Amino acid sequence: MKNDKNRIINGSRQSAGLSAKPFVKWVGGKSQLIPSISKILPQEIFEMPDLVYIEPFVGGGAMLFWMLKSIKNIRKAVINDINSDLTTAYFAVKNNVNELIARLKNIEQEYQSLTSEESRKIFYLTMRERYNTKSLEDIENTALFIFLNHTCFNGLHRVNSKGLFNVPFGKYTNPTICDEDTLLADSELLQKVEILTGDFEQTLDYATENSFFYFDPPYKPLSQTSSFNSYAREAFNDAEQVRLKHFCDKLNDKGYLWLLSNSDVKSNDPNNNFFDDLYSCYLDCA
Repeated sequence: MKNDKNRIINGSRQSAGLSAKPFVKWVGGKSQLIPSISKILPQEIFEMPDLVYIEPFVGGGAMLFWMLKSIKNIRKAVINDINSDLTTAYFAVKNNVNELIARLKNIEQEYQSLTSEESRKIFYLTMRERYNTKSLEDIENTALFIFLNHTCFNGLHRVNSKGLFNVPFGKYTNPTICDEDTLLADSELLQKVEILTGDFEQTLDYATENSFFYFDPPYKPLSQTSSFNSYAREAFNDAEQVRLKHFCDKLNDKGYLWLLSNSDVKSNDPNNNFFDDLYSCYLDCA
C-alpha cells in the first residue's frame, strides 16, 4: 500500500479513554495513517476471544491507543521499545499519572512565565542537560522527557552515539507541556498493557493462541540524506530489517497474524526493490 511514503505489508466500539492518543510526538507516528491501516486489519482479530495485541516497536503509541479504544475483544496488550526513556514514560503514565501531571504543571508554569525567546532557550538547555545526566528518578525523567519532546525542534527524539538527547530548542512560545486529559485517558487504557524494554524478538514469549502483532519499526531511509532512525544508540540498519523479516517468518510458521508498515523506498527510487524482494512471499500489498 502506497500512502504518504509508507508501505504496509499484510500478513468498533468506542469505550473508556475517549481522549486517549499519543502523549509524545514521534517520528513516523501513525495517527494520519490509521484510517488506511484499519481497513486492512485481519478480520479474524475482531472475532478472537481474549485477543492479545502485541506491538514490538511501540513508539508514540498511535496504533496502540486506537486499537485499545476500538477493538472490544482485546484482553491484554504487550508493547515493547528499545528506548528505555520511552518505556519508562509509559510506566509513569500507567502507574503514577497524577504525580507526573503535577510535575509537568510545575514545569509548564515556569516555562510559560519566561518572557523572551532567549530565556526560554536557556531554560530548555538547562532541562536538557539535567535530563542527560541519566541519574533521575522515573517521574522526573519522564516529566523532562515529555517537556523536551514538546519544546524541542519539530518534536524530534534523537540521541547521539553516547545515548544523549541532542535536539535543539524549538522556539515555541506557548506549547502544551501538560495535556492532562490525554495523560489521564492514556493511563486508563494502559492498565491492560504490559510494557517491555529491549529487543523486539522478546515479544514472542508473550503471545497466546489468539494474538495479533503490529510492526512499525524504525524506517529504512528513503535516501542517504533523509536518514532518521536514531531513537536509540543501536542502529536499525538493513541487517536488522532482514532479522525482522525472519521473525515475521517465525510468526507465520506458528500461525500468528501480523501486519507491518515501513517506508516506501520505491516512491523515491522506482528501482529499489529492497522490501519487494525481502517480503516477496507475503506480496499482499494493497
